[in-house]
Amino acid sequence: MTVAFVLGGGGVRGAVEIGMLRALLESGIRPDLVVGTSIGAINGALVASDPTPAVIDLLLDAWTSPEANAVYGDSLFAQFTRLVRTKTHLNSPAPLRHLLERSLGADTRFEDLSVRLRVVAASIERAAEHVFESGPLIDAILASASVPGLLPPTRIGDEHFIDGGIVNSIPIAQALEAGAHTVFVLQVGRIETPLVAPQSAVDTARVAFEIARRHRYARDVATLPEGVALHVLPSGGGLDDDDDTLMSYRRMDTVHRRIDAAYDASRSFLAERGFGERLPAGNTGRNDADQGDAIRGPDTAEEVEE
Repeated sequence: MTVAFVLGGGGVRGAVEIGMLRALLESGIRPDLVVGTSIGAINGALVASDPTPAVIDLLLDAWTSPEANAVYGDSLFAQFTRLVRTKTHLNSPAPLRHLLERSLGADTRFEDLSVRLRVVAASIERAAEHVFESGPLIDAILASASVPGLLPPTRIGDEHFIDGGIVNSIPIAQALEAGAHTVFVLQVGRIETPLVAPQSAVDTARVAFEIARRHRYARDVATLPEGVALHVLPSGGGLDDDDDTLMSYRRMDTVHRRIDAAYDASRSFLAERGFGERLPAGNTGRNDADQGDAIRGPDTAEEVEE
């Protein structure tokens, strides 16, 4: 039975995936396949390189490193200057590339990883989803994490790629296509939050983007093939202070709080569902994503912790 970890996108909120990974690996659950998009591609590549509890220290080091702080850490003046000069983006991709090369190796290929990895990006020229699963690793991850407006598109060959979350924010379908039977979804918490009618121009844009981002997830859950077990791990809830503002992507001070909350919630989630030292052979589990709650997101932190 093929076990897949699916890691969704979500910027700085992606820190919750470290807590989820810790809970999974400490429970003896190991992936045969990792699928990631955007920040999930970064976290996913690290766990695919070392699918053991030891990878948590590597993830923490990457997330709290000077390079991580530098990814979006330029002053607003420097960002504005770069935007005026390039007309396309606020930040340089160099700090992220340095971070990935230090953590994974500059010349690493997909074939060098301990576990099979699939990385989702969006092709500009084809206006289509693209999956990287062979060849050079670093460029593929950069392509998946090239947030429009914040980072420039990543050129690979004759194509330009941007953030995979544009086309598939939680790439369940890519795990199923690769033969997964048991899927653990590591999501950043947005699908746990109900959407309401917007009250401002900024809120209108946010809600519209959330609908565009969530509809693919809802469809994938609703059309889950028979015999596939889907477990959507809880994020531990949002932060009370400034959690969802336009500038929240710059707030690295929230990393440890997000990790701890997700770890506690996910550990409880797994324990309640009988996951112990290892995933039972032939386990088909239960589908923890009710179709009626697909867009809102199943098994929220409040449900787990009550």
